[in-house]
Amino acid sequence: MQLVKTNRDALLRPLQIVSGIVERRHTLPILANILIKKEGETVSFLSTDIEVQISTHAPVGAGGEAVATTVAARKLLDILRVLPETDDISLSLANKRMTVQSGKSRFSLQTLAAEEFPTVTQAKQYDATVTLPQKTLKHLFNMVHFSMAQQDIRYYLNGLLLVVEGNNVIAVATDGHRMAFCQVQIEQEFAHQNVIIPRKTIMELQRLLEEIDDPVQIDIAGNQIKLQFSDIELISKLVEGKFPDYKRVLPANHRNEFIIDRNALLRSLQRVAIMTSDKFKGVRCLISPGSMKITSINADQEEAVEELEIDYGGESVDIGFNVTYLLDVLNNLKCDQVHISLGDANASALISIPGNADFKYVVMPMRI
Repeated sequence: MQLVKTNRDALLRPLQIVSGIVERRHTLPILANILIKKEGETVSFLSTDIEVQISTHAPVGAGGEAVATTVAARKLLDILRVLPETDDISLSLANKRMTVQSGKSRFSLQTLAAEEFPTVTQAKQYDATVTLPQKTLKHLFNMVHFSMAQQDIRYYLNGLLLVVEGNNVIAVATDGHRMAFCQVQIEQEFAHQNVIIPRKTIMELQRLLEEIDDPVQIDIAGNQIKLQFSDIELISKLVEGKFPDYKRVLPANHRNEFIIDRNALLRSLQRVAIMTSDKFKGVRCLISPGSMKITSINADQEEAVEELEIDYGGESVDIGFNVTYLLDVLNNLKCDQVHISLGDANASALISIPGNADFKYVVMPMRI
């Protein structure tokens, strides 16, 4: 029974879209597979890990009958990647096996029944629907994703807070030591709504979203979010829990502030970071009128010192930071300059973009 006949790239693209969330080892062996359904010319591809589900489709069907099966995602993807680009590829089913044929190459893969594949149950009703250009949503996620926690016992930190409020869409991420905030304005107006999207979903969306104006439709339900864009549909469970109040974390009354060249600060911190160790990433920043001095000393008493000229006339501040947190934000920003606001050695610092209130990054101090 013939399933697909097409050129390699027409089949490779939908497989690459859905294969990102597939784990090779899973408690349910069938979750290492993707669900392939053919109806006429249209072939749909679907993967899930129970928490997240991605589906897409392509006009690559061959043969008249409707058919569905599941096959190992990574194996099929690996086979397609090494086949010649110029030859047509056909997929066919017989005796619970899928045959992949291209030129004189032939592979036989085991299949599992489509009926056994567990798909995510969609919410019956969505509380809000927001539409954004793909590049706008990608920008929101890019600006804050690096601040998400990884495997924190405070599970609500292992994700990104998405807030819809009035005509603002806000993204916030924190690991308890630093916090990134970014907002964009939209034409629609909404009542306040906030959800926590899991880290894995965010990383997958960053891979799939493109720098284009085509729309993303976001449907939000109590425990689920659905995003539809291009020919892709992604459904994800949401993280339950109460996210920290980001408005309280944003410092408002720091008097000590200055603007500095982002690239110059980034290069200085990269050099000073060489003397830090894997266990201790602390650097000391001494800000005084006209000068910012950055130092690091490791366990062997080796030292790095960098000094930058700054336009600053405030009081002296001696403060320590985890250098990784500073490098993350400076590497991520694309602006020429950054605005830094400081309190004292025990207060968090605020990094922002001059003349732009839509992005803020708060980083806690560190005892050096």
